[in-house]
Order: sequence, then C-alpha cells, then structure tokens
Amino acid sequence: MSVPHPTSQATPARRRTRKSGNVPHLFLEFDRREWEELAENTPLPLSSAELEQIRGIGESIDLDEVQSVYQPLSRLLNLYAGGTHAVWEAQREFLRSTEKKVPFIIAVSGSVAVGKSTTARLLQTLLSRWPNTPEVELITTDGFLYPNAVLEERGLLERKGFPESYDRRALLQFVAEVKAGRAEVAAPLYSHLVYDVTDEKKLVRTPDILIIEGLNVLQHGVSTNGKVPAVFLSDFFDFSIYVDAQESIIKQWYVDRFLALRETAFSDPNSFFKRFASLSYDEAVATASGIWDSINGPNLTQNILPTRSRARLILTKGADHQVERIRLRRI
Repeated sequence: MSVPHPTSQATPARRRTRKSGNVPHLFLEFDRREWEELAENTPLPLSSAELEQIRGIGESIDLDEVQSVYQPLSRLLNLYAGGTHAVWEAQREFLRSTEKKVPFIIAVSGSVAVGKSTTARLLQTLLSRWPNTPEVELITTDGFLYPNAVLEERGLLERKGFPESYDRRALLQFVAEVKAGRAEVAAPLYSHLVYDVTDEKKLVRTPDILIIEGLNVLQHGVSTNGKVPAVFLSDFFDFSIYVDAQESIIKQWYVDRFLALRETAFSDPNSFFKRFASLSYDEAVATASGIWDSINGPNLTQNILPTRSRARLILTKGADHQVERIRLRRI
C-alpha cells in the first residue's frame, strides 16, 4: 500500500529543514510527493517481474514506491557520479595523469531486517540503466565477517554482526584497493544458508559504481584497544544511505521474517537454522524476539543507529515498509 500524498504543492523554499544535535539545518526533509517531483518525469526502467526478483522477504515495495522514491534517488546518485567523474577528470588533467577513473562508491547501512539489502539491489538495477553508469557492482559486508570457527574461538559467535565480529582491516583494504583503481579486487562471499563465510570470492573489476551494503559501513572503526585509525572506511565513500525505521517496527519485521524463513529456508537440511523449522508458531515468535532482544536490538542501539546522522541521505519507513520521508544532507 502506498503512502498517501498530501494535497498541497511543495516548492523548494517550503521544504523542511531538520536539526541534528546542535547543528541546525543539517538535513533537508521531503515527503514522498515532494521527492517524486524531483525525478522530472524520468521513465521507470523496471518491470513488475524484475521488482519481484529484487524484493526481500516480507517487504511490500511496489512500482509506485519505486517511481516516487527510488527513481528520483537513482537520478540524484547518477548526477553525483557524473559530477565526481568530472572532478576526477579535472584532477587528472592537472596532474597530467593517465590513470583511469575510479568507481563511485555508495554505502547502504541500517538495521537487520530494515530492508537495506532490497534498497541496495534496487539501486544497483536502476543505476545500471543510466547510460553513463552501465557497470554497477554490489558487495555486502557479510563476507568480511570472521568465519564461525574464529568467532567461536574468540567467544564472539553470539555477537555476530557487532563491530568486533568483522575483519575490519580486510574490509578497509578491499575498499581502499577499489578506490585506488586496482584492476581486480576480490571480496569474500557469505552464505546465509550455512550462516558462514564461504571459500568463494567475488571479483570486482573497476565498475562505474560500487554499492557496499552492511550493518557496519558507517561505524567509526575504533579498534578493540581503543585506538582511532588514521583512515576510516567512510573516507572512501562518495555517497551514503541509511535505511531507517522505529526499532519496535523493525523488531516486528524481524519476527515476521523469521516466521517466513521457518516455513522456507529453515526447512532446508543444509540450513544452519534447520533446528528452528520444527518450532511451533508461539515458540518461533518467542525465539525470534529473544534473538532480537539479546543481539540485534542492542547492536542497533549501540552501534548502528548512532551512525545515522553520518549518512548523506536517510530513508525513513513506516510500519507498512513504505518510505514515508527522505532526509538529504545540506552539507
């Protein structure tokens, strides 16, 4: 179901600004109608069948929302990519360099179950259909989790998804090599079926745009010994997006997704979670709620949510999974 639009027409002067902490007017704020007007009637290069392949479990995104929210966003990102490329060309001319352009990197962050993976896949599809960015790759940070054996050895298996469960040095090295223009960079892959990092790799070969999706992409990166690194992961991003919703809503989505997986993926004999397939409805709800309260909820409030204001753009969803408002950094 689409979010109803207000009847009043908006102009740029009337767009709301929003304070962040002690910094006034950090974000411009748009409702769905105001944001959709910025697309300037850009044709929607997406079919219902394609959207069905992109949509995540339990999400209700439809072509109307794609047209009003994600197509304008893809236009904005395309303009950013083109502008960044122009700056790169100017620097290359000044330095008399023969180096090729480097990928425009977009980070997509947010909680477990908030829909960031669908957002990333959708943007990958839309951006790849702009003529100046035909090659768009998507990498998730799940592949940079330490293997389960390492997490178990370190007593971190119950904290999977927390900052310390990732090989942040390897992730930083990967992004740095991509941004340095290396011809081919390998990223490890993760299997949600077996709940572990695999031996497979994905090769990234200087795409026009690289989307990096994950819980931890906007975090500060302070190491376990308390030292602040000289370089942050976010230093390499050209644009960043945070997918947001109230925690109580996200928790319900997580429980709903758990129930759906109990009927599908969990029944696979190879699934790490196959023991959950035989749970009754009430047992499954209690289990999912317990996992949220002990792991995903604390990780959201302690590590993920504090990075929201660092994003260039924030997509805020309502209880029906639909984006209700969009906030874009002014500075």
